[in-house]
Amino acid sequence: MEGTVSGEQPDQRMVIYSKADKLWWLQPLLTSPFTNILPDHVWRNETHLGTDYAVLLVDPSYQPAAVLDQLPNRGPGIAAVAVAHGSEKSSSYFVNFSGFTWRVRWKPSDRGGTFNPYHPDNVFTDKAGALHLRILKRDVQWTCSEVNLTHSLGYGTYSFTVEDTSRLEPSVVFGMFTWDFSTDRENHREFDIDISRWGDPENKNAEFLIQPNFVPANISRFNTPAGKLKHTIVWEPGRITMETSRLSGPGHSSLVFKRVFTSEIPTAGSEAVRMTFYLYRKPTGDSLALQHPAEVVVDRFEYLP
Repeated sequence: MEGTVSGEQPDQRMVIYSKADKLWWLQPLLTSPFTNILPDHVWRNETHLGTDYAVLLVDPSYQPAAVLDQLPNRGPGIAAVAVAHGSEKSSSYFVNFSGFTWRVRWKPSDRGGTFNPYHPDNVFTDKAGALHLRILKRDVQWTCSEVNLTHSLGYGTYSFTVEDTSRLEPSVVFGMFTWDFSTDRENHREFDIDISRWGDPENKNAEFLIQPNFVPANISRFNTPAGKLKHTIVWEPGRITMETSRLSGPGHSSLVFKRVFTSEIPTAGSEAVRMTFYLYRKPTGDSLALQHPAEVVVDRFEYLP
């Protein structure tokens, strides 16, 4: 859910409650009770489904209760209170994959230097349980794919087993990353494994990176071979290790590339893992256009705390 604020003070934050069984429950987590207000006066966060929702604009000293039988009124520490009735049906689309529930993106984005529409029908799981992400032309324009976990996992080991991506066209990007849209701090808690040549066929086709990506030490580019690959991220306090290994073809189960990051490592918050498949356009406008539909198949996602 999201909304806008006007007249807020620089140090104020939002508190979200979701109503269920006649009680108001603090959202999204007891360990993450506050939602930051972004520079454009927008706030957004994830919430458990409820019959009604409430948001409080609060001072930094305010300590929200985990559960309420009735909402507080505007007063000391609370600058404003707003309540909205919940929809009977979610506007989101979902897919179950590797034992997790993923939300399927359907709103457009400007990721990749251009306007990219997304279509929920571009995402599906097959009989073997593998996740398919596709870029398909619909109504004379290319439509993309993206999924994100419906809850945060925090520190731990994230692994993605992916079928051959060596033949993807240069303008295509397949990203495995974290993103916390509830905050603009710590570079949105983003770190990425990207499979892309970023519009240039001469570029290497993969990268590990920690945001901000304009810092040269935060990015490592390398080439991935043909065949099935396993991409792994080990996220620890103050340290992130990324590696890609070959799982099929010559050199079975051999390490392709590894990088350890120890600076600008985000702390755990309300971030969620995402997989995105979209088109990139260079700012100079000389990127190669996509010629054919594209697809990425993810056999398995694994997480270990």
